[in-house]
Amino acid sequence: MTAPIRVTVWGENRHEQLEPSVAARYPDGMHGAVAQGIEHHLGDGVRVRTATLDDPEHGLTEEVLRDTDVLTWWGHAAHGEVSDEVVDRVHRHVLAGMGLIVLHSGHWSKIFMRLMGTSCTLRWRAEHDRELVWTVDPTHPIAQGIPHPMIIEEDEMYGEFFDVPAPDETVFLSTFSGGEVFRSGITYRRGYGKIFYFRPGDQEYPTYFHDGVRRVIANAVEWAVTVRPERAAPTLLRYDTDDFYRGHGYEGPLDPEAEAALAEPAATTSDEDAR
Repeated sequence: MTAPIRVTVWGENRHEQLEPSVAARYPDGMHGAVAQGIEHHLGDGVRVRTATLDDPEHGLTEEVLRDTDVLTWWGHAAHGEVSDEVVDRVHRHVLAGMGLIVLHSGHWSKIFMRLMGTSCTLRWRAEHDRELVWTVDPTHPIAQGIPHPMIIEEDEMYGEFFDVPAPDETVFLSTFSGGEVFRSGITYRRGYGKIFYFRPGDQEYPTYFHDGVRRVIANAVEWAVTVRPERAAPTLLRYDTDDFYRGHGYEGPLDPEAEAALAEPAATTSDEDAR
């Protein structure tokens, strides 16, 4: 029997606390709606937990991340409140093989910007636009079971230019009532980790109850799992000629004698020597 995929759904949970309309729209929080959608589509194939910004260590402790195959991330109003220490921790786990699904305004999260190395800026408009999500790659696992196009009656508009590196794969492209287009479903690999960015999901709309959106996220959870015997980041090793299996740890660019000399305090010059 294959073990369930261990999913952690992370949500900032600020709009739900501070804006009554969002709380009414998402009574269990946006993270709750995302988690329910994953469970609905994947059933016993997943084990889902949720975490929020206000949890100790944002709910993303070393123990939680070690027990997470795929992390989903939604943030918007409080990107700056996310601890750099936690971002470092998540970044390390992604490079070591944890999957990451970044949702909507998470394009400006610290973790996504760090993994992309760009500004991740775009154009936007919040005017109840109709969104058509077109499948660019019908053979991709994330696109399975998704209508072409998938219609989202109301959502925020995102448009190009989207300042991200060229994706490994473009799965979906969205168009809007103003004629804008946007690469709305794109994948990357960083280290051993798989990353999927998915655009739909502003807090002003019930997007995470849309069955197609939920199916995309569930498909992405299955896709983002990295199958490796252990979670470890790529490392630099030296291999002797004809020894393909036993790499040596890297000890630095200098030989031991030079390293020791570098560590010695510099000799001081006395006034007498100077004269």
